[in-house]
Amino acid sequence: MSEIGFMLALPFFLVRLGLKPMILIGMAAWVLRYVLFAFADMESNLFMIYGGIALHGVCYDFLFVSAQIYLDKKAPAHLRSSAQAFMASATYGVGMFLGAYIAGLVGGNYVNADSMHDWQPIWLAAAAGSALVLGLFAVFFRESK
Repeated sequence: MSEIGFMLALPFFLVRLGLKPMILIGMAAWVLRYVLFAFADMESNLFMIYGGIALHGVCYDFLFVSAQIYLDKKAPAHLRSSAQAFMASATYGVGMFLGAYIAGLVGGNYVNADSMHDWQPIWLAAAAGSALVLGLFAVFFRESK
């Protein structure tokens, strides 16, 4: 439901903010989502789980959909479909493969005495990695007018 709501709001925010701020908001939402999951529990902080789930819409739409719109604006007309296919392969193929590999390495480092994952440092590692990418993007990405 969150994703549908943010998808409908996307044009409104896109016109008012522009692509770079939209992508930055999407990246920041990923950081916040992971921090919420790191400190959530099934008792006193259950709202953090629901908050993290609700953030999925802004995370996905403001980052991935905005990036696809940017790519569609920048790619020459005869290369648009190839550029979109390349982006899909990079994010949903190579990106997910590398992400799963790194998640396995991180998860393997945070196992408690009962051979159970210690989720807080795992989620905080994801938040730190996302924050690093957010910072790099904020500094180095230049949106031409």
